Amino acid sequence: EVQLVESGGGSVQAGGSLKLSCDFSGFTDDDHSIGWFRQAPGKEREGVSCISISDRSTDYVGSVQHRFTISSDNDKDTVYLQMTRLEPEDTGIYYCAAEPGGGSWYGLCQGLLPASYWGQGTQVTVSS
Repeated sequence: EVQLVESGGGSVQAGGSLKLSCDFSGFTDDDHSIGWFRQAPGKEREGVSCISISDRSTDYVGSVQHRFTISSDNDKDTVYLQMTRLEPEDTGIYYCAAEPGGGSWYGLCQGLLPASYWGQGTQVTVSS
């Protein structure tokens, strides 16, 4: 059974930083992709950043480019999202999701491919 557990959320002021972690388990190999998504109050869930666990290809969506960095530690089965220069618009619940297939990272982030597995989410609040 695939499981995803997010951690690292919290409250920061604008311009601050947070590092989210997604601990995943249940995959038998590295042929899968992990993505971070977020849902702001009153808005639909959107892709933020995704990574292929097999070849470390990455994708970033919209305004997070150059502010957020996704990475993976395959020895620890953990994917990180380092968030810098946070803005109030980054506020929301951040979810970790996974999809089988090391090549699914692009479709996953762009909303072309639904994720098969989801974590419970972690709250990020950025105040102005």
